[in-house]
Amino acid sequence: MNREEIFSPLDDIDLNRLRRLRLLARMMDTAIRVPGTSIRFGADSIVGLLPVVGDAGGALVGLYIVNEARRLGVPSHKLTRMVSNVALDGLVGSVPLLGDLFDVYFKSHRRNVKIILDHFGIPDTD
Repeated sequence: MNREEIFSPLDDIDLNRLRRLRLLARMMDTAIRVPGTSIRFGADSIVGLLPVVGDAGGALVGLYIVNEARRLGVPSHKLTRMVSNVALDGLVGSVPLLGDLFDVYFKSHRRNVKIILDHFGIPDTD
C-alpha cells in the first residue's frame, strides 16, 4: 500500500463518483470541438437552444453535480460558489442566443467539477 492510498480521504466509491462527474461535465460542456479551432461545447449549449426546458435541464444537471459534491464532503463555502455558477449559467443561459454563446465559454459544469477536484487535491487533466 502506498502513501496516497493510506492518506486518501476518498474511497473507491468516491473515486468512481468523481470519474462519473468528470465525464458528465465533459459531456455537458466540452464534448464537441469545432474543427480548426480550440472552441469546444457540449450538450448544455445544444439543449440550451430549447427555450426554458433546455436551460432548466442544464441547471438540474448542475445541481446534481453540487449534490454529489455535498455527499463527498465539500465544504459549504465551496458549495455556495458552485450553486452560484449554476445560477449564473441558468440566468444568462436563458437569454436567447446570447445565453447559448455564454454557455460555450462559461462551462459551469467543468468549473464545478474543478472545484471538487481542487478540494481533494486531484489535478484536472482535461
